[in-house]
Amino acid sequence: MKILGIYDRSTKAAVCAGTILDKGLGDVVTYSPVPDHALDRALRVTVSPVRLFVLIGGLIGCATGFIFPIYTVLDWPLITGGKPLISIPPFVVIAFELTILFAAVGGMAGFLLLSRLPRMTGRPAPDTRFTNNLTGVSVTCAPNQVAEVRAMLERSGASEIRE
Repeated sequence: MKILGIYDRSTKAAVCAGTILDKGLGDVVTYSPVPDHALDRALRVTVSPVRLFVLIGGLIGCATGFIFPIYTVLDWPLITGGKPLISIPPFVVIAFELTILFAAVGGMAGFLLLSRLPRMTGRPAPDTRFTNNLTGVSVTCAPNQVAEVRAMLERSGASEIRE
């Protein structure tokens, strides 16, 4: 069963969400018009794993930036002025550019993959006021916990409670 509490202040919503999670009363989803670190702390949001995609993309790009030019030079040698075939300084520029390119593509791919985008069908927020100035806490709980969750929402200062 879903219960929705509507708050005029996000700090009240954060306290309520944290308390509900601490007591194990159900799954909590919050709605806020702006990013709020208090809500993140209450929901125990961890660091995004997108940075791993960026690191892997950057390492692959750097390796590609050295391997492809070295392969090209060894396959079609062009000896000019007695310079060595594999000279690192000219390849650093290519490796640097490919590192940035692959890291950006990896970060974007990781973001899309982890956020399950694009969503062809979606659900709007349960209340349009959450995009303006109010904060919401939606709790999915068992039917025998509804009274306790409702009491918790009332004690924390919810201005409106809906089921």
